[in-house]
Amino acid sequence: MKSIFKNPWFFLTIILSVILLFGPSRDSRVSALDRSTYSSLKSFNEILDIVDKQYVEPVEKKALIQGAINGMMRTLDPHSTYMTAEMYKELDVETKGSFGGIGIEITIKKDILTVVSPIEDTPAFHAGIKAGDQIIRIDGKSTKDITIIEAVNKLRGPKDTKVTLTIMRDTATKPFDIVLTRAIIKIKSVRFKMLNGNIGYIRLSTFAEKAGEDIRKALQELEKKSPLKGLVLDLRTNPGGLLNQAVEVSDIFLKSGVIVSTRGRVKVMESKSIAKDDGNEPTCPMVVLVNEGTASASEIVAGALQDNGRALILGTQTFGKGSVQTVIPLDDGSALKLTTAKFYTPKGRSIQADGILPDVVVKFIRTPEEKESPEDTIREKDLKGHIKSPKENEGTTDDLPRKELGEIGQDNQLKAAVDILTSWDIFRKSR
Repeated sequence: MKSIFKNPWFFLTIILSVILLFGPSRDSRVSALDRSTYSSLKSFNEILDIVDKQYVEPVEKKALIQGAINGMMRTLDPHSTYMTAEMYKELDVETKGSFGGIGIEITIKKDILTVVSPIEDTPAFHAGIKAGDQIIRIDGKSTKDITIIEAVNKLRGPKDTKVTLTIMRDTATKPFDIVLTRAIIKIKSVRFKMLNGNIGYIRLSTFAEKAGEDIRKALQELEKKSPLKGLVLDLRTNPGGLLNQAVEVSDIFLKSGVIVSTRGRVKVMESKSIAKDDGNEPTCPMVVLVNEGTASASEIVAGALQDNGRALILGTQTFGKGSVQTVIPLDDGSALKLTTAKFYTPKGRSIQADGILPDVVVKFIRTPEEKESPEDTIREKDLKGHIKSPKENEGTTDDLPRKELGEIGQDNQLKAAVDILTSWDIFRKSR
């Protein structure tokens, strides 16, 4: 009997059994689902106990349980994840616009961890990391089958700590190591300038904590120079961020109308955001630039401005991440990032796995050198385990620019937007 009471997994099984048998259900009979769940929990407890006692080397019980949690989360969509206390702190820091890391954007291309681009003036940039570099090892450990979240967690860390990347490059005959010292990576989310013909250009790279405030400041600075005849809002390769900032940015340009609505299994996840007339919304014609790197919060803005008839959307079909993740803090300082709802445009369109289709489709034109090795287009629908769109459930079913965005001479999509706004102003004067 004493050995039973020393076994913590025995108590775990008993507690879970009591919850299942005598929990909030009004029906005293145990349903078939309850029996199945109880049986699975019993098996989990037995396996945990066997591994703990008989595995060839001692293992930490905490590591076993965390591994089980991670495995459970992997059965869900790719945006739901368990975060340790350290990871949760990093997430909080990142939303404020800075974090400890090396400064690269990454993706998984043909099952290989690949650099999309280094961020200017960061350790990766100064070390010569290039777009297209394949990261085959991090600190000597293979990146085979690694997920984006796992890779990000390995690459980020406290300032002044080191990380070693083993790189395979097209021009190299064999892999080589680059040792990088992490730094605080500060993300400047908004860049702006005045283009020819008094057309304002604002590029928003991420929806961090002060995205809306930064957009307002950019508009004020542009208006100081000259009254705007047109405005280009560049959301290309913007991966999203905070939902409340997507609503705030949309509201800057809208006097009325629905911005976005969310729907989930739980009533509390149902919401609808409505634009407010502040009396200072810009009234000039607008073009919003998007591409397959435009995701999540940036798709909310594009959908809101498109459905309300406020802006013309130009570029290529967006990424299609139309799900809402809720971060649920846990007692031990860790947290669960769980997909709890889907969001919908003002006209009720689900963005999930479909994305936003531009009003004017303009593909980004690469240089001859870039055309020799085109990138594979990766969207939400290509991610393993993604939540399917209604079209996919019914059985129906462009490339990221490497050149500097925002330079008319090198950016055909921006040139097309400026041409439209210039023509708009000319036609308006001719009436």
